[in-house]
Amino acid sequence: MKAIILFGHGARDARWREPFDRLAGLWRSQHPQVLVELAFLEMMQPSLESAVASLAGDGATQITVVPVFFGQGGHLRNDFPLLLAACQEKFPQIALSATSAVGEDLAVLQAIIDFGARAL
Repeated sequence: MKAIILFGHGARDARWREPFDRLAGLWRSQHPQVLVELAFLEMMQPSLESAVASLAGDGATQITVVPVFFGQGGHLRNDFPLLLAACQEKFPQIALSATSAVGEDLAVLQAIIDFGARAL
């Protein structure tokens, strides 16, 4: 069974996660056959490991982690690979993979351009 984790940075202000909760809700309504969890690098829960554990408990065998970051900064180049490797080691029965940061996708960049154009 396939699943997805939407992985964000995290913040002290609980309201910061509201768009992530909306994003997960949109995923659930548009792709109800694919499980989705949120995970955060720091300051918020669940952690990446907790999200993988939850999905594994629900029967997921393939999990794709989508970093909801604008670009490949230090966290994604340095911290994230270590967290992903630790999860792969702890959950060897799960096929884990990751995409690039969402902000590196041309369609996402175009959506931002379109958003700006609508604001004019």
